[in-house]
Amino acid sequence: MSTITYETVHHQHDVVVVGAGGSGLRACLGLAEAGLKTACVTKVFPTRSHTVAAQGGMSAALANMGEDDWRWHMYDTVKGSDWLGDQEAISFMCKEAPSAVIELEHYGVPFSRTAEGKIYQRAFGGMTTHFGQGQAQRTCAAADRTGHAILHTLYQQSIRQKAEFFIEYFALDLIMEDGVCRGVLAWCLETGQLHAFWANQVILATGGYGRAYFSATSAHTCTGDGNAMVLRAGLPLQDMEFVQFHPTGIYGSGCLITEGARGEGGFLTNADGERFMERYAPNAKDLASRDVVSRSMTMEIRAGRGVGNDGDHIFLHLEHLGPDILADRLPGISETARIFAGVDVTKAPIPVIPTVHYNMGGIPTNIHGECMGNAAGDDLALVPGLMAIGEAGCVSVHGANRLGSNSLLDLIVFGRASARQAAKIASGKPLPARGERALFEASIARLDRLRHAKGDSSTALVRLKMQRAMQSNCAVFRNEHVLSEGVQEIEDTLEMFADLRTADRSMIWNTDLVEALELDNLLAQSKITVHSALARKESRGAHARDDFPDRDDQNWLHHTNGRLVDGRVALSYRPVVLETGTHEVESIPPKARVY
Repeated sequence: MSTITYETVHHQHDVVVVGAGGSGLRACLGLAEAGLKTACVTKVFPTRSHTVAAQGGMSAALANMGEDDWRWHMYDTVKGSDWLGDQEAISFMCKEAPSAVIELEHYGVPFSRTAEGKIYQRAFGGMTTHFGQGQAQRTCAAADRTGHAILHTLYQQSIRQKAEFFIEYFALDLIMEDGVCRGVLAWCLETGQLHAFWANQVILATGGYGRAYFSATSAHTCTGDGNAMVLRAGLPLQDMEFVQFHPTGIYGSGCLITEGARGEGGFLTNADGERFMERYAPNAKDLASRDVVSRSMTMEIRAGRGVGNDGDHIFLHLEHLGPDILADRLPGISETARIFAGVDVTKAPIPVIPTVHYNMGGIPTNIHGECMGNAAGDDLALVPGLMAIGEAGCVSVHGANRLGSNSLLDLIVFGRASARQAAKIASGKPLPARGERALFEASIARLDRLRHAKGDSSTALVRLKMQRAMQSNCAVFRNEHVLSEGVQEIEDTLEMFADLRTADRSMIWNTDLVEALELDNLLAQSKITVHSALARKESRGAHARDDFPDRDDQNWLHHTNGRLVDGRVALSYRPVVLETGTHEVESIPPKARVY
């Protein structure tokens, strides 16, 4: 079919934000407050974005529940990253954390409270005081629905500031011209029309790609669409080999049990009833960092000490906490365990297993959210007009392993930072001119090809093959053999995808086509991930190799950048930033906003 048959509607904005999770909405709010004409393009209703599932809380050294200092927070984050995190970005995030939380409170986020009326803070894995000497209570919580509370508040405030939302629009591709991002092409699922959004700045806030794996805590919408758009534009993704497994996904369903459950006093046991984390992490025990707990659980299962008929999972105990604490601080967890595990947490343990939870890698950026790495192969060059934040971005505050409750902080701090920088760049500029249709003809042709695909393989079949390959060959433990198998499995899956069959030819609410487009996105990221993991010959953070069990700072203290060049993976490397830099810290607002 000729692409001329696709009707295209044009829009002109100062800034277009793609994605309406925590980072995207925080950026939208900051841009709208600055008076910029702001569009938010999102494939789901904003309060259905995956941030709504974030449970445990948001870290900040407020010292409401004991002494704390942003420097201790930074130390924990650098250590948790296994020294792969860029320390300039980490120091910026930890310094900005207290003001970011208090600002959210002033916007209306209903944080839980202490008896004195202060924001309640709980313990989380890897969070310490005095540079590892004590345990910090640093995670600001709204019961176990913190992401839900933040997302609703930011959406309401964004509407108040008159940000313009384009809901249930599927972003197809970046519109690039001579290395400059001019906008985004999207498909409106309701009308079937294509929409070209022209903007002075595009901010990608499209989340992670957890659904590349068979068992994941991610929503089914977490397909890393922005990451794949970047790859198709010839730009790199960074540190994609680092995929975090959360220790406590519900066995059989993958639904998340927040680390806050262990922060409130929950603990893990094996088939012998032993609290085995005391052997693997004598100091932190059940609140060791996620990579440590996930590997420890996997080793217990491999050693034949797993629970259940097949001995393939572990028990998480909360019953000793008592009904009152569970009802007050973990109500959502109690409900989730009842629905998805059939367990009354006041009486019995929850069956859990390590489950894919977070992607440390993504689109490389600086601390202002500006994308780094151009199509010419320069990994340090900024890409004019393009920014990325949240799980889609890789400012590298998490390095090789993210600490629990640093994700919500990442969303808010860098969502706010990107809004400031985009406002500086776009303010005073005229609205962008419409570009030529030729700039996005290739994207329309790709859509048309998938829409009319007549092969023999269904999307579901190809997706299952990809997910099983990633789950088996790029999991908690890796080595040369399994990763090489994974590279070949993904190539075989890509061959199957070339023979794809879609049944629905319409353009309105065509979920068959949406899933095919998402699968295309996931396959590109899976390919970069397995190649990056095979190339990194060391163990660091979430990347644990049996054949290279030690961290190798001499040869591997650098970030991996992966591009797709004519269908092949091209890897390059850049050093980790070990200097903290100097930053102006956002001051805590002197007065609460009154709305």
